[in-house]
Amino acid sequence: MRKGFSVRHQPGFTAIAIACFALLYLPVVTLVVYAFNSAPSVAAWGGFSLHWFEVALTNSDVIDASVRSFQIATVAATLATVFATMAALATTRTRRYRGQTFIYAFINQPLMVPEIVTAVALLIIVAQLKAVTGYSGLGYLIAAHTAFCIPFAYLPIRARLENMDLSLERAAADLYAKPLYTFRRVTLPLLWPGILGAFMLAFVLSLDDVVITEFVKSGGQDTLPTYMLGQIRRGITPEMNAISTAFLLLSVVIVTLFFVVSRKCT
Repeated sequence: MRKGFSVRHQPGFTAIAIACFALLYLPVVTLVVYAFNSAPSVAAWGGFSLHWFEVALTNSDVIDASVRSFQIATVAATLATVFATMAALATTRTRRYRGQTFIYAFINQPLMVPEIVTAVALLIIVAQLKAVTGYSGLGYLIAAHTAFCIPFAYLPIRARLENMDLSLERAAADLYAKPLYTFRRVTLPLLWPGILGAFMLAFVLSLDDVVITEFVKSGGQDTLPTYMLGQIRRGITPEMNAISTAFLLLSVVIVTLFFVVSRKCT
């Protein structure tokens, strides 16, 4: 009997897989290891130490930038998820109408545009608004991050809606349930894993963004990524490794929480 095709049995598959994993994770492992380096050099190992984590935790600039990053990411991810949910419902839970494909492409078009183009466009708009209103607060960064994250949040929510069985929603409609009640008691519980995934994705993207933040921010509004970029320009120290390691740990925690919560919701 002829065996079915399996890519694992192809020549060189194991070597290529190991090489790919090495390229992906070896730099990350090196970063984490040197975050515990006692020496001030990022290239010479001086022994195990938590010194650079202590330096980062006592650095007021790092703390301020971290708090600002979390504030912006939380608000932007929440707004982006709400807008993306409404857009996904409008493009999946309605009858086919003229221009629906164009709207879908229009929402996803920012995914294909280089981020630097979006950043320059936002810079022009924000500069004009600052000149007219005189306001230079965090609202511009929150609005910019929200606009940037909406297409990314839209994809998992739309995918979840397209894979959901419509029979329960139709049954609710047959029982004379109002659309809002049906959404709250039927659609939303089924859609919750997609919404949670969208929020997590938008949160991480906003937390990690450098290009748009660098163009839109005003003086004294550094986020943690832009602060790190500025410090690297002056010289790399293991403190940057420590901050990056903390960022990595946060990402692992977020992904773990997402899988735990999503499994409970399904």
